[in-house]
Amino acid sequence: MGIINFQGKRSNQPEKKSELILVSDYMTKNLITFKENQSIEDVIDSLITNKISGGPVINDKNELVGIISEGDCIKQISESRYYNLPIDQNNTVGKAMAKQVETIDGNMNIFDAANKFLESKRRRFPITENGKLIGQISQKDVLKAAMKLKGNTWK
Repeated sequence: MGIINFQGKRSNQPEKKSELILVSDYMTKNLITFKENQSIEDVIDSLITNKISGGPVINDKNELVGIISEGDCIKQISESRYYNLPIDQNNTVGKAMAKQVETIDGNMNIFDAANKFLESKRRRFPITENGKLIGQISQKDVLKAAMKLKGNTWK
């Protein structure tokens, strides 16, 4: 009958801790993107059809140049209605999008990403690699990761 040394047993466990859940494991890779020269009406149609609240704006080289959101589109509608005009066809994504885009690193731990969402109050972060758009992480993606982890590590 052998004696189990619990101290010795415990020292083999850190392996589980190093199993980090990364943003890249949960990011969406198949993205609906927009171009700067697209009309706001096109964007609104796409947001409604795809049930999304916004998306990244890219150039022809797949480089991230901005983000367009429902709020940006609503602002354009509001301005049109204020002047009692139809939505201006010259109102393009490039004119309405946010150009200062905060991205997130695909190698970031999902819990650090959760904190970043809380601090920034943003709904989504694009993920780039060498300037090129490779994915996007949303608050919902972080929630999915948390639910998957729950069974493994949370008590």
